[in-house]
Amino acid sequence: MAKDLIIACDFPGAAETLAFLDRFSEEKPFVKIGMELFYAEGPQIVRAIKARGHRIFLDLKLHDIPNTVRKAMRSLAALDVDIVNLHAAGSRAMMASALEGLTRPDGSRPLLIAVTQLTSTDQQTLEQELLIDRPMEEVVLSYAKNAADAGLDGVVCSPLEAGLVHAHCGAQFLTVTPGVRFADADKGDQKRVTTPAQARALGSDYIVVGRPITEAADPVAAYRRCREEFLS
Repeated sequence: MAKDLIIACDFPGAAETLAFLDRFSEEKPFVKIGMELFYAEGPQIVRAIKARGHRIFLDLKLHDIPNTVRKAMRSLAALDVDIVNLHAAGSRAMMASALEGLTRPDGSRPLLIAVTQLTSTDQQTLEQELLIDRPMEEVVLSYAKNAADAGLDGVVCSPLEAGLVHAHCGAQFLTVTPGVRFADADKGDQKRVTTPAQARALGSDYIVVGRPITEAADPVAAYRRCREEFLS
């Protein structure tokens, strides 16, 4: 399975997003479309970026009752994206329903992955606000096992948990990991972070990187640096 870097295109609208992607004349980066951009522009931004030849991770983190999520996934399946996600906290039943909705009549579907715990959540937040009185690694692994049992393709987790997930869910069970920063960069609102090289060593399959690339003085150079550090 090929590893890759996914750029988080967390821009307020289509104009900024497409202008950013125009800077990549030699590459077609794998991109993430999240809530900010999707809610601003709707499905048309997915179609526009897909028409340019980019692979797309549609990061909407669905979390609702199983029937609602199944129907929502049926709509998303028509967008021809490459990865879709939801919150593992919604239960195995919700994840199984999502998989059912995402699968097209011909049996094809995007990859479906589940968010375990956000990389902005630390152990203190887990215990004091979410009232989950278990170690972070144990919580992430439990959610990952539920996702695997529901038939999903992988999870979103911190690089710090990637090796643990692979050890218990298999080498082919994907780990898509945000919380990646250059060693000389600010962490922003992320709390469980690594460098691209550390993410590679820990077993991440895909890293998701936003501001260190999108806010760089030279985004293309930052993308190439990050990809080289992760894949070398």
